[in-house]
Amino acid sequence: MDHVLTLIAGTQAEPLSDSLIADLRRQLHGLGADVGQPDWLAVGRAVDIAFGHLAAEQADGAARKILAGAPVDVVAQMAEGRKKKLLVADMDATMVQGETLDELAEFAGIKDRIAAITARAMNGELGFEAALKERIGLLSELKESALEKCWAKVELMPGAQALVRTMKAGGAAAVLVSGGFTFFTSRVRELCGFDEDRANRFIFQKGKLAGVEEPILGREAKLATLLAKAGEMRIPLSATLAVGDGANDLDMIKAAGLGVAYHAKPVVAAEARVRIDHGDLTALLFAQGWRLDEFVS
Repeated sequence: MDHVLTLIAGTQAEPLSDSLIADLRRQLHGLGADVGQPDWLAVGRAVDIAFGHLAAEQADGAARKILAGAPVDVVAQMAEGRKKKLLVADMDATMVQGETLDELAEFAGIKDRIAAITARAMNGELGFEAALKERIGLLSELKESALEKCWAKVELMPGAQALVRTMKAGGAAAVLVSGGFTFFTSRVRELCGFDEDRANRFIFQKGKLAGVEEPILGREAKLATLLAKAGEMRIPLSATLAVGDGANDLDMIKAAGLGVAYHAKPVVAAEARVRIDHGDLTALLFAQGWRLDEFVS
């Protein structure tokens, strides 16, 4: 069978039941599909159901109807080439919890003001480059020492290290690309095991924030990174995975073979082929067919 449907229970969800899987298999069969036996990637948590003679969109719709709003993620895709050879990941609100620039603004006493601009930019309501310059302007005079204090509060997204380390163990390359700043991306790269990181750079003068280096890395640069890295590796885009949550991630998400909107803003979730709304980042491993006992922590 040429397709596979994967159900991944969210972190707060009840375990997936045999009866739910049986109902779904009957539903798929009723739509004219050939349906395989369930293959548990993690018992109660993630399961593959192979199917054929049915479009991925139809299988996705059937699964969501059976689930009736339960906190379970659904991924329907071609079975061949599921395990990707390149991971390109956003950082803020994807590999780490929250937005690092918003957290940095707390040390200037204007977190709410900065966060409001960030939210509009991530929703696609503001151009990314202009919004970044505006926020950096509001943070002018921030002491450079605030960076280390901010970093001390940054937390990785659950599953971040397992995602990168497992894919790397399987022979994939991993690139962290962010509209944030290298001060943070370099540290996340080291913690997770990314091969490289690409992001913007602060300008400090006399120990105080004075601007951002040009050119600004934004939406176009993220897509360019995906395309260039795939070209360098001589792999098709179908062999790539891109994940992010904001509007500046959308182009790379749509271009990748497995493009994932991760707990994403509405504009991103609406346009991405795959979205993870309930699980942590290990959901991206299950989506590729990795089994729980194969994860590298």
